[in-house]
Amino acid sequence: MFFLFPAKAAAAVAGGALAVGAVPVVLGAMGFTGAGIAASSLAAKMMSAAAMANGGGVAAGSPAATLQSVGSGGPSLSPKVLLGSTGFALVSLVVGL
Repeated sequence: MFFLFPAKAAAAVAGGALAVGAVPVVLGAMGFTGAGIAASSLAAKMMSAAAMANGGGVAAGSPAATLQSVGSGGPSLSPKVLLGSTGFALVSLVVGL
């Protein structure tokens, strides 16, 4: 089916790549940067709330800690595959592939 609609297939592949590439941009905009949490950002508020709920520290594996890990180093392979597949599927639905 992909051979009959190369432009649509290319759009679907681009959608998958865009989904993977958007993660660092979105997390950076939230304040989860490679240099740490940006002051007065949504990330700082999340970290503060997580620390208050946990008695002063942020628990490993909490959403704030996980987002900081991804924000500093990027997502690992399995989330990239999941994001790429999801982006590909959504664009495939839109373009009618």
